[in-house]
Amino acid sequence: MKKIVSIILFLVCFPANSEIKIRPITVGNVDAKIKLTVYESLTCGHCAKFHKDVYPELKEQYIDTGLAVIEFKSFPLDLAALNASKVAHCKNDGKSEILHFLFNNQSKWVKGGTVEEFNTNLKELLDGQKFGIDFNKCIDNKKIEDYVLEDRIEGVKKFKINATPTIIINDKKFDKPLTFKNLKKFLEKLI
Repeated sequence: MKKIVSIILFLVCFPANSEIKIRPITVGNVDAKIKLTVYESLTCGHCAKFHKDVYPELKEQYIDTGLAVIEFKSFPLDLAALNASKVAHCKNDGKSEILHFLFNNQSKWVKGGTVEEFNTNLKELLDGQKFGIDFNKCIDNKKIEDYVLEDRIEGVKKFKINATPTIIINDKKFDKPLTFKNLKKFLEKLI
């Protein structure tokens, strides 16, 4: 009986003809007055620096307080970044845990001369974690790949992005050097 109830619940929640939508990676109150979007590449050193030096203070002072929400959009600069972006989105839970892990451990997997070497390093790094994802299924997932590439196309078309990281604040490109001090000065004007 439990098995039948489980099957019925599954079919109601996930009908056979429904499309499973890829969820954006966001942190914060979706109804916040300040909406930040970060276009970034997982192989970009400046992006990793943003996650290490700017994001923690931004999160503490603006996101955790409900003043801002941040969405992380993929802007892969190479195939290794594309594959890593697919991994970051693979759980499709909208959470940033894997994304931050990949940036915080960038020096451990962004090394080598070929995409295969990057993939091997990335897979080995992830194997020791309990993220509940299958690396090969993640990088072979065409739906996630399309989603990631659509983020990049949107960034180019809508905001003329040509470098990472690029921050968009309430649909306007932030053009100052990306330090917390500069970001805070700009954000304070929006509160």
